[in-house]
Amino acid sequence: MTALSVLDLMMIGEEKTFVHTLEDAVSLARHVEAHGYKRYWIAEHHDLPGIASSATTLLIQHLAAATSTLRVGSGGIMLPNHSPLLVAEQFGTLDTLFPGRIDLGIGRAPGSAGPAIRAIRGDASERDFTQDIQQLTDYLADDGNQPVRAIPGKHDVPLWLLGSSMNSADLAAKLGLPYAFASHFAPRFLMEAITHYRATFRPSAVLESPYVIAGANVFAAPTRAEADYLASSHRQWVSNLYTGKAGALPRPEEGFMERLSNYDRQNLAEAMSCTAIGNKDDVGRWLRQFIATTEVDEVIIDARVYDPDARRRSYQLAAESISDLLN
Repeated sequence: MTALSVLDLMMIGEEKTFVHTLEDAVSLARHVEAHGYKRYWIAEHHDLPGIASSATTLLIQHLAAATSTLRVGSGGIMLPNHSPLLVAEQFGTLDTLFPGRIDLGIGRAPGSAGPAIRAIRGDASERDFTQDIQQLTDYLADDGNQPVRAIPGKHDVPLWLLGSSMNSADLAAKLGLPYAFASHFAPRFLMEAITHYRATFRPSAVLESPYVIAGANVFAAPTRAEADYLASSHRQWVSNLYTGKAGALPRPEEGFMERLSNYDRQNLAEAMSCTAIGNKDDVGRWLRQFIATTEVDEVIIDARVYDPDARRRSYQLAAESISDLLN
């Protein structure tokens, strides 16, 4: 058995506004909740045109308030950007507002480039990531191991480690934390990382055995041609990012891949190699093979589809395509 979840970067589409993004996210969250999805994570980014997920905890609150059973969380909070105390206070508050429904995924990457990092952190020196995780854990547990307290009382907010490298896999295993691998955009070390994580995993107070989430891009539609058309928005945005032209999520374009050079097409194909595009049967076959090969416990889907109706339909078709595998 496995589970499906959503990863949302809160993309703003061309000729759209942040208000549209918020409305579409609420609609999608309610839709996937009704179709068996387990969680909805929002990724922290800063100073990236077209991405509006910088105030991550506020967005989590917004979506949690709009749903009733769906787990909502961060995929993830970039911990070097934040004081562990403030993160604990924010997520302790979210846990109080929405008991048993909040996830705290954390990552080491900044989620932005140099100028934005300096604007976020000021002149603060680099902190030890492992030590930050320990402090965050202490604050959420309210165990008295830190000189100050966060929100009083113990808050059982699941802590997830996110990454795309062997280092993140090793740390997640040593700390006994569930691990989420960003194979939807950085698939190169997927198999090595999750193999190492499982082989070296140390049971902890929060997790007895390894648990792995892997990212995938999924574009499902009634026909393969339409699915390929919908996927062109995501492909354009990634291609633009690699050429220094990141912006709003583009409208879909017919024949986009054919207009790329062989070099650009190959780079894009490598970056998005964990991608399913097609009708429900096509997507189902791809997801079943991906799950069988990786043996992941959960697949988290990032599908940047311009049209909100088509996006909701894509997530629904993905769930229907492997409904017998979902727990």
